[in-house]
Amino acid sequence: MQITLNLDESLLNEALELTNLSTQEELLSLALKELVRSRRKKNLLDLAGQIQFSEDFDHKAR
Repeated sequence: MQITLNLDESLLNEALELTNLSTQEELLSLALKELVRSRRKKNLLDLAGQIQFSEDFDHKAR
């Protein structure tokens, strides 16, 4: 898919240097993957304390 974006060039260059990636396409792909991973992780953390295990659950039995 081809799209046109207006991005901060200095931010883009800094991100390319920090990641050692060679293309903007690779950089944007990585950025999107990291965003999705981060949001999924946050959603899992939001569930902390809400999952109830049965009293007789034995995790070692598996």
